[in-house]
Amino acid sequence: MARRCELTGKGVQAGNNVSHANNRTRRRFLPNLQSKAMLSDALGKSVRFRVTISAMRTVEHHGGLDNYLVKTPSSRLSLEAQRVKRKIVRARAAAAT
Repeated sequence: MARRCELTGKGVQAGNNVSHANNRTRRRFLPNLQSKAMLSDALGKSVRFRVTISAMRTVEHHGGLDNYLVKTPSSRLSLEAQRVKRKIVRARAAAAT
């Protein structure tokens, strides 16, 4: 399984450990991924995603999972998140009529 956030696309970064003697060795910076069930108001159920803690804060800032997914371009989302986004858009359209 890839170490990538399903909502923001944040992944592994590379860099250097720099010692006191200025020796450089390569290292990896791993994202803080957590498996989290998030509640969708439009679908009326929770959806499980593997997301970073910063993504959780971003979702809360946007006012919930539904608002975040609708406002985020599909190119940044994982395939599962795109499927949930399509379901939410359909559910909102059905509720509006």
